[in-house]
Amino acid sequence: MAERSTAAVDVADNSGDEPLTAQADQSTADGVAKNRERVTEIDEAQGSGGTEGPGKASPPELHSGHKLARRYRLEECVTRLDGFSSWRAVDEKLRRAVGVHILPADHARARSVLAAARSSALLGDPRFVQVLDAVEENDVVYVVHEWLPDATELTTLLASGPLEVYDAYQMVTQVSAAMAAAHREGLAHLRLNPNAVLRTSSGQWRIRGLAVNAALRGISSDTPQRTDTEAIGALLYAALTQRWPYESDAYGLSGLPKDVGLIAPDQVRAGVHRGLSELAMRALANDGATASRHESACTTPEELVKAIGEMPRIRPPEPSFTAPPDYQRTTYQQGTYGRQTRPGVTQQMPTPPPPLQSRTGKALKWAVSALLIAALGLGSWQLADALMDQGGPSGDSERTQPTDGDAGDKPGAPLKQIPVDSVREFTPSGSGIQEDEVQLAIDGQSDTAWITPQYKGYANFGNLPQRRDGSGLILDLGSVKSVSQMNISMYRSGQTAEVLAADADASNPSSLSDFSQNVVKLSTAGSSIEVDLKKPIRTRYVLIHITKLPQDGSANQFRGGISEIRILGAN
Repeated sequence: MAERSTAAVDVADNSGDEPLTAQADQSTADGVAKNRERVTEIDEAQGSGGTEGPGKASPPELHSGHKLARRYRLEECVTRLDGFSSWRAVDEKLRRAVGVHILPADHARARSVLAAARSSALLGDPRFVQVLDAVEENDVVYVVHEWLPDATELTTLLASGPLEVYDAYQMVTQVSAAMAAAHREGLAHLRLNPNAVLRTSSGQWRIRGLAVNAALRGISSDTPQRTDTEAIGALLYAALTQRWPYESDAYGLSGLPKDVGLIAPDQVRAGVHRGLSELAMRALANDGATASRHESACTTPEELVKAIGEMPRIRPPEPSFTAPPDYQRTTYQQGTYGRQTRPGVTQQMPTPPPPLQSRTGKALKWAVSALLIAALGLGSWQLADALMDQGGPSGDSERTQPTDGDAGDKPGAPLKQIPVDSVREFTPSGSGIQEDEVQLAIDGQSDTAWITPQYKGYANFGNLPQRRDGSGLILDLGSVKSVSQMNISMYRSGQTAEVLAADADASNPSSLSDFSQNVVKLSTAGSSIEVDLKKPIRTRYVLIHITKLPQDGSANQFRGGISEIRILGAN
């Protein structure tokens, strides 16, 4: 991307092993199976216990309670493997839990780990578990990263069964978009597996170990995009079937039967969504043995994002409705007290006598009736007199009823949600920033968003010349509609934004001058922009235009975006 350039992570190969990736020229079944066994090596990364393996340097002598930089207090060792260790720790300065990877400064991969950690930290994408610090001191190299106590590994989620269709769709959508953004910045994961994918309590999916996990193990690849794409396909396959798509067992999942080959998820388990099954196969079809069965294999996360966008959107399940308990009739009924019971006792309650009808009571009833009749007559006469003084409804006998086309503009007419036919980035300079994520702003989910990259130094998109007109989203309603209300949830408060609309006769507008109707003036927005128009506007295209971004973590970094857009009106 033009906005931010980060050098790609080039991690040295370990112990002369081949790069862990599916090779396109391995056409024989034995070669493919052998390659897959290497790719599916059981992960012993953070969150799963491990034993120390061979390495060129011994791990530092550390223990619970040890402090790094007089700040990070080690609590529990969760991994000890190949000369490095991973810990759950506490940042005593900020009073929060963190994770720490530690290895000796003279370790063969220490330099690669530092470079990978610093490159990952520059990305600053909230969909990844963030690297907080990468330091070499006192003959030790350590990398500090976020610790998410409310998040659950995909490995744990799959232990109880496959994911629901909507959850699997959200997982592959968010992970694919995140990895596409990382590869645009020259970063790869190469260890993307169920232990590296987390779901938070809000339903958002996060990825940990970007570049760092591979560097810790000395893994590299000549085709990093293909390796990560196949890994996403394996994640989706496991989420749909609770099976690992290779012959070897891994991550607590059973592998496929021997000598059967890669079969589609909907052939492994009944009831699997057909579109997601096909998507998993397109991502996994990266070798000659399987690619011929699919019209087009996805070999990059960007292609996978595009394929997901072409699928019919999967909606969340309808909330279950619990019927209220049956109405329990009381024991009292008109004209009788009925029968009241209790265990072992049945008693017939006496029926009350009818009310006494005396002469006084009858006279009073007739007097009240006469007064009511008189009051009604007087009220009717006054109403008729008032209507005649004002011209009355008889003077409007030629008034016509509104046609269907006028119903949406009539005050008080019921409004309907207007579906957004398509959405695209506002790119007056011709270059986009996060074009693969625009659908997240209209997917009906407040926990997903179209998010800009992180810009440094200036709130106006880094003061870059190609961003002098800012950015934003252009909504296409499919045809001209009467728009009365909008609800725009912003990814973060403090963005300077405006809402514009094109004329009804506009066609494919792309510049600011094409949007002549100013719906909301340029101002600093809060967490949302609410639009309630007294007079509806007729338009097909709406632009949410952002010119300045709020701070993102520090006074010198800026980021923004749009979480969800809802438009109401009529045809």
